[in-house]
Amino acid sequence: MSMLNDPGRKYRPFPQVNLPDRQWPSRVITNPPRWLSTDLRDGNQSIIDPMDAVKKNRFFDLLVETGFKEIEVGFPSAGATEFDFISSLVREGRIPDDVFVQVLTQSREDLIRTSFDSLEGAHAAIIHLYNAVSPAWRDIVFQMTQAEVKQIAIKGAQVLRDEAAKRPGTDWFFEYSPETFSTAELDFSLEVCEAVMDILQPTPDHPLIFNLPATVEAATPNIYADQIEYFHRNIPRRDSVVISLHTHNDRGTGVAAAELGLMAGADRVEGCLFGNGERTGNCCLVTVALNMYTQGIDPKLDFSDIDKAIETVEYCNQIPVHQRHPYGGELVFTAFSGSHQDAIKKGFSANERQNDEYWRVPYLPIDPADLGRSYEAVIRVNSQSGKGGFAWVLEKDQGLKLPKRMQAHFSKRVQHLADELGRELNGDDIWQVFRETYFVQIEKRRFQLVDYDENRASDGTRLFSGTIKVDGQEHRVSGRGKGLISSVLATLKDAFGLELEVADYSEHALGTGTDARAAAYLECLMPDGSTVWGVGIDEDVAAASVRAIVSAANSAVGAPE
Repeated sequence: MSMLNDPGRKYRPFPQVNLPDRQWPSRVITNPPRWLSTDLRDGNQSIIDPMDAVKKNRFFDLLVETGFKEIEVGFPSAGATEFDFISSLVREGRIPDDVFVQVLTQSREDLIRTSFDSLEGAHAAIIHLYNAVSPAWRDIVFQMTQAEVKQIAIKGAQVLRDEAAKRPGTDWFFEYSPETFSTAELDFSLEVCEAVMDILQPTPDHPLIFNLPATVEAATPNIYADQIEYFHRNIPRRDSVVISLHTHNDRGTGVAAAELGLMAGADRVEGCLFGNGERTGNCCLVTVALNMYTQGIDPKLDFSDIDKAIETVEYCNQIPVHQRHPYGGELVFTAFSGSHQDAIKKGFSANERQNDEYWRVPYLPIDPADLGRSYEAVIRVNSQSGKGGFAWVLEKDQGLKLPKRMQAHFSKRVQHLADELGRELNGDDIWQVFRETYFVQIEKRRFQLVDYDENRASDGTRLFSGTIKVDGQEHRVSGRGKGLISSVLATLKDAFGLELEVADYSEHALGTGTDARAAAYLECLMPDGSTVWGVGIDEDVAAASVRAIVSAANSAVGAPE
């Protein structure tokens, strides 16, 4: 194979970082980072139709409500729409006192001045300066030496310092990005950042933010973590520096890189809600934040109504959140597989009985209710589902708690219907086939209980008498037994020649209080050894038992022609 037809020979492995005593693999994240949303800048630049002022204002409100204290609101030198939106936030007093807005600018004097102008009158703000420093950009894009690229950063920092001095009414903070950091030489990135520090003179009370972006994700997340730890160890005056992460998702590991970067010593995470961003996207802040709950950490961001956040993001970006997107996707808390459904159902039951507050439900790393999701959507039924799936749906929709053997019996009917329809079954589908299978509250059935009465004989036996309609014709019948159920079974045998033997019986309440009803389940053996099931539902538990027997009788003789 020639080199032209061998893509594997076109690429070189990404170099390792010489950090033999790396510490990040043994560290854990114990506190939430500072969060910066770049949805209104980086996210906005990546969508086909950039947001207008209405959408940007709606998105800004969502970010504030969610709890973001740092929001990159735009690229003011990009055009009038950007500039006007940013300045309107200031003029209209829409920026809360505890929120810092941030704007991005290239390291050019005129663009930096425009950025300051857009924030005129703000109580506090962050100016984010950047220039690319990696070899590919130096050699191909700029055709500059390291010294010339470093000078761009120095000149930009000087303009930041001087323009801020002209505007003492605003508390100015600065962020500098050695853009393309992840593919640049570490020592050169440090050299450039140190030069910027020398000019801006940060202090612990007024630190300088160094954003270390994986502008193009070109290596595994552990390499990025090594780069962050190397910078963290070697940048001077570390107490006057905030290390910020801005990962992209070219390799599909933007979230992992951000988490490992935090373990490596970073303080801040930048990204977009649900990972919007150029190419394959930015780090998903929703995922990083909600992952923290599974480590026992409050992320200090509020996604308790995640569907509202999704609605806003989809409206503003005109990009749908994928059904399988972590936490936010429509199907991420949904199980179709039978074994998954059974484990989840058992997990919810165990959760109700446990004596502590800790969440332990198989397949659900986080409680859907904490995100405003309902439990009804956790288990859904299709042809891949087992008995746990429809049993969950019947319990949640109808309050029925089917015995295990009855679940196995009914599962064949559910499976048949799912195969026949070729789609997911909803609650109405399952309830309808349940009623038809066990002749519950339907007209098409051979036996129907009209009324009945029960009395105790002098010898202690029970006397059952009542009216049962058979194929539309009413019959007055009676029978005797040791209890109510046996007296009804005796009646069926004497009056209609139908012989059933009880194999199992169970009952439970449906609901609580004065409106509670009862459900009864009866497993019966036929003379030939086969099994039939009956179900009865009534306000009275005794009546529910009688209806369960009549249901079993219908199951024994089948539906009328």
